[in-house]
Amino acid sequence: MENSDLFWNASLTEMKNGYFEDQHSYTCLLCSERIDKGIVYPDGNTLYEAERYMRLHIENEHHSVFDYLIGMEKRLTGLTDHQNQLLRLFYEGKGDKEVQHEMGIGSVSTVRHHRFALKEKERQAKIFLTMMELLKEKDDHTPAFIPPHKTAKMIDDRYAITEAEQQEILKKFLPDGMSGGLTKFPPKEKQRLVVIREIANSIDSQTTYSEKELNELLKEIHDDYVLIRRYLIEYGFLDRTADGSEYWLKN
Repeated sequence: MENSDLFWNASLTEMKNGYFEDQHSYTCLLCSERIDKGIVYPDGNTLYEAERYMRLHIENEHHSVFDYLIGMEKRLTGLTDHQNQLLRLFYEGKGDKEVQHEMGIGSVSTVRHHRFALKEKERQAKIFLTMMELLKEKDDHTPAFIPPHKTAKMIDDRYAITEAEQQEILKKFLPDGMSGGLTKFPPKEKQRLVVIREIANSIDSQTTYSEKELNELLKEIHDDYVLIRRYLIEYGFLDRTADGSEYWLKN
């Protein structure tokens, strides 16, 4: 959860590689796995240096960066279901005739038209990204917005939260941090999102909780733990089994 900003702030090259490099380590943008530099990592009978091992991690855990990105929700990719399927087939190396047959598209020329439309979308995206980069250099008044979490179900005005607003909300409702619990449950949706996101960040991403274990954890934060649990699910932070017996943080 804490590395979602790393994902959203990654450069195009970093996003394409699937990992972020700093002085001491490589961090997977897709799941936040960290590989320290200067260590040799074993896999089977083979030893790998850190960067190669990170690439192996992405291959083993996510299949590929493309597979991870294409599997994201359409509100994040901006792709229609039709475009998503086309890109999947193109990535698999399918020719126009194969795509036409598999998707039941009228003709090969129709597939070529779709290829052209996707190239147009790519050109538009490049122009837009370039303009936004140039805008960053000129616009001194742009607030520092908190990036939405990757598992958000629907992004709307609630997510237009600056870093300053977030700190103000946390100071008001969690003045002593998570250990002090909520002073009260926030009345406004934007405030609730900030607080629920902070609570989600305190939950162990590697643990699957029973309903009782999760309730005990949330009870330390607020008496109405059922309400907190419901919002964690509603905002897309938590997932659970169909019978509600187990809960875990969504990646």
